[in-house]
Amino acid sequence: MAATAVRYLRSVGAPTATEPFDALPRPDLRAVGDDERLPVDAAEFRRVLGHFATGVTVITAYDEDGPAGFACQSFASLSLDPPLVAFMVARTSTTWPRIARAGAYCVNVLGAHQGELCRGFAVSGADKFAGVTHTGAPVTGAPLLEGVPAWIDCTIQTVHAGGDHLIVVGRVAALGATAGNADDEGAPLLFHRGRFGRFSA
Repeated sequence: MAATAVRYLRSVGAPTATEPFDALPRPDLRAVGDDERLPVDAAEFRRVLGHFATGVTVITAYDEDGPAGFACQSFASLSLDPPLVAFMVARTSTTWPRIARAGAYCVNVLGAHQGELCRGFAVSGADKFAGVTHTGAPVTGAPLLEGVPAWIDCTIQTVHAGGDHLIVVGRVAALGATAGNADDEGAPLLFHRGRFGRFSA
């Protein structure tokens, strides 16, 4: 459906976004009145949503201060034409402004053997790249972590407000994956109900 809509818009000469979106400054968080709040307890919200298993990624970028990155489970493919992906990041993230300034990032899809690597990137204020081997992604130069089963090299297309998070849409510039299977390092790292796990057939 999305691909059909894009082709139609192009056929009638309607403009489509092709340039990276200027992601700074971050939009202000709208004040929410008490009468607008849904009757959902935050802890219960997390508990229930924790039943949805996800893959785990590390989003990385390279700015004037060096490499930056954070662990992210809120990642998804979005569009085939044009090739777009999306991730969600908390407005309070101290890493996001650096990624926004860079204007580009690499999605490092973590394998089942990389739980400790994920924990390192989930810590705030630490030197997350200490002892972490990486190279530059082929188009943007964002850090591509050694040993990941798959990676997606992106430029920032647009950023949307989503409550206490931001929805970052990236245009895919390059991507790659190893030829692994579920019995080797190609197996994905999964996150479910606060714990890491792995896929088994």
